[in-house]
Amino acid sequence: MKEFIYADNAATTRLSEYALEAMTPYLKEHYGNPSSLYAIGREAHRAIEDARKKIASALHAPAGDVYFTSCGTESDNWALKGTARRLAKEGKKHIVTTAIEHHAILHAAESLREDGFEVTLLPVGAGGRISAEAVRDAIRPDTALVSVMYANNEIGTIQPIAEIGAVCREAGVLFHTDAVQAAGILPIDVKEQNIDMLSISAHKFNGPKGTGVLYCRKGACPDNLLDGGAQERGHRSGTENVACIAGMAAALEESCGMMKEKAERMAAMRDEIQARILRIPGAYLNGGGADRLPGILNVSFEKIDGEALLFELDLKGIAASSGSACTSGSVDPSHVLLAAGVPYQLAHGSLRISLGRYNTEEEAERIVKGVTEAVEDLRAGRVKRNG
Repeated sequence: MKEFIYADNAATTRLSEYALEAMTPYLKEHYGNPSSLYAIGREAHRAIEDARKKIASALHAPAGDVYFTSCGTESDNWALKGTARRLAKEGKKHIVTTAIEHHAILHAAESLREDGFEVTLLPVGAGGRISAEAVRDAIRPDTALVSVMYANNEIGTIQPIAEIGAVCREAGVLFHTDAVQAAGILPIDVKEQNIDMLSISAHKFNGPKGTGVLYCRKGACPDNLLDGGAQERGHRSGTENVACIAGMAAALEESCGMMKEKAERMAAMRDEIQARILRIPGAYLNGGGADRLPGILNVSFEKIDGEALLFELDLKGIAASSGSACTSGSVDPSHVLLAAGVPYQLAHGSLRISLGRYNTEEEAERIVKGVTEAVEDLRAGRVKRNG
């Protein structure tokens, strides 16, 4: 088989060498518990605080407002459930979010609904966008929190975060954004963008899996999600994953340092792939427009089953996706595409190509060729399976 092409970077990314080097000492020599008082414990604690400063710098936030978690899903759940439970004591039991959020938000919101909270899911247009005016219209006196993702993981849509944040700040309502897909790719400034809480996950920007961050502006910290020890200044119990935290900080620092160059290169490759794939008869672009992540392309094909297309691409050594990795195995099409008005059958024939820093122009050429051949073969019934 030809060299493998990884085009599913919205699902996860390859660990960078820089991040791995930052992690290694805390997997071997400096393995102490960061809560311990002896030397190797203090070294581990120092690594955590150094990482906190680096991540805070990337977010333009005070270091004391950065809290380490296990992943973006935990960060999202903490933001929604912790805030809802804290503000329910003040009679605020209304949550505003969107129909195209990651399931970490949607399922957390549904859990709150079952506990007696009201949830407003804002609809989106064909491009998957939410306006600040729609958020303003949805806010009520009993609204506890607004949560709108920075950039969508399936179609790449970038939301007007600063404007939405300003609306929330004016209304005195807390604003959370799931920035898992944006961190390291788009500029983030929590102060200028009026963000009260923000979630990121290391493995989306060439860091390790199993670690994330919840930024909480001072005074906006939600009630604790976990009960246990006093780690993270009493807000998030559990012994910190020191090596992964160090790797996450290194990866974010590295990614932010090459942000402009990386975005320009990925956008150029994506646009070339897009232009050529859309020449295939019955191919349609989902969520197109200027305001989207530079590496994400989502296309639907008439008379094509998305799962069958993924299998054919896999046989050609190309890894891609039909939507969110968290919904793999589902027979239903993407909730994001359906919410954006894509017809059911077209949504069922979708393909997401998500490029990253390690993809090359030669790989982009092979992706175009592979997708074109796979679609033609599936439509002509020329599919062969082994086993």
